[in-house]
Amino acid sequence: MTSNFCRLGVAGLGTVGAGLLNFIAERPDFAPAGGRVVVTGVSARSRSRPRPVDISNLTWFDDPVALATSPETDVYVELIGGADGTAKASVEAALKAGKPVVTANKALIAEHGGDLARLAEANGVPLLFEAAVMGGVPAVKFMREAMVGDDVQSLAGILNGTCNYILSEMETTGRAFADVLADAQRLGYAEADPTMDVGGYDAAHKVTILAALAFGYAPNFSAAQVEGIDQLDLLDIKLAHDLGYRVKLIASAKLGADGVRVQVHPSLVPLDHPLAQAGGALNALFVESKRIGRIFLQGPGAGAGPTAAAVAADIADVMTGMVRPVFQKPAASLQQYGSVDPSDTLVRAYLRFMVKDEPGVIAAVSESLAEAGVSIESFLQKPAGQTDGVPIVMTTHSVAESVLAAAIDQIAGLATVLDRPRLLRIAQI
Repeated sequence: MTSNFCRLGVAGLGTVGAGLLNFIAERPDFAPAGGRVVVTGVSARSRSRPRPVDISNLTWFDDPVALATSPETDVYVELIGGADGTAKASVEAALKAGKPVVTANKALIAEHGGDLARLAEANGVPLLFEAAVMGGVPAVKFMREAMVGDDVQSLAGILNGTCNYILSEMETTGRAFADVLADAQRLGYAEADPTMDVGGYDAAHKVTILAALAFGYAPNFSAAQVEGIDQLDLLDIKLAHDLGYRVKLIASAKLGADGVRVQVHPSLVPLDHPLAQAGGALNALFVESKRIGRIFLQGPGAGAGPTAAAVAADIADVMTGMVRPVFQKPAASLQQYGSVDPSDTLVRAYLRFMVKDEPGVIAAVSESLAEAGVSIESFLQKPAGQTDGVPIVMTTHSVAESVLAAAIDQIAGLATVLDRPRLLRIAQI
């Protein structure tokens, strides 16, 4: 590859892959300094599948590894997805062959980023993944480049558009999770198997990557504390709103004395906070740093256009010859961080109890919380409706998660409590 001519091998021709090919066909000179980009080879699961892009004049590879190592491939673009299998094998093969890699694969980077960074740096080639986080919003570039002169202390945001769409629709329409999810699947916002999205794992992959870039640690997806929105009740969305909050799936990472804490939870966000205002399928991110202070990013987190634009930006960076560590520090010096210890994690919490409508119930719940060492901040009781019980809600002052868990276990055993109490964290942003 010369600095002004680049041959791409593209593996994966789904939404993003087709979007990238269409973009390059329209703007082959998008690279800086008059550079020109051409796609010379492609690979996907099916050669005959109908696609919104013409691949008839491109060399087809049944094996992505062969595409990655082909002499006709200057830069390998991996858009297959998945943490292992052919995606991982082909990226490793490209790096070993001394070929730059551009990928949109958040699972691959979150679960194997440290090993791949060492492989890339050992072979003197870039490994870039702007499109893996927040689609067309340059969050990765922001962390890797713009924040290198500061010390990031924490970050928190909405990193999954599917969940944000579902939560927004539940609040706006008053429909239950299952109904809104079915609509999201019909509209193409959610996959047929939505587990990665609604289970919180997609957001956890993304925040794991951002944490590694922000704090100079190796990504460690297994250490993330992950809770999705699949068990969220419409009642809690309504009650949270009555208290002045909106429920969002918040992915966060914070640097502490004991390392990095990475968490994904449905959380209550004050209605006047910018994250609460990010509706629909938008992504949004707050970054807190020592010198600059607070920075807010927002934009589309998925889709053919935004994500293909992010891939193209990485290709342009390769062509400029820009060399940086894959993460904030050289791969050999990246540290690992461990799992979140709930006994050390302080949270403010929303607790909802469904109780029998009889005297003394609130006193019994309050007494159990007090005995466990949980201090109540506010209280809300709603009149009995169509349900068998009465919902009461309490918000707490900061308390260790382990203390809350023990209190909930005790309260769940009370004869007057009809269901297991529901806990949602109040976002500290």
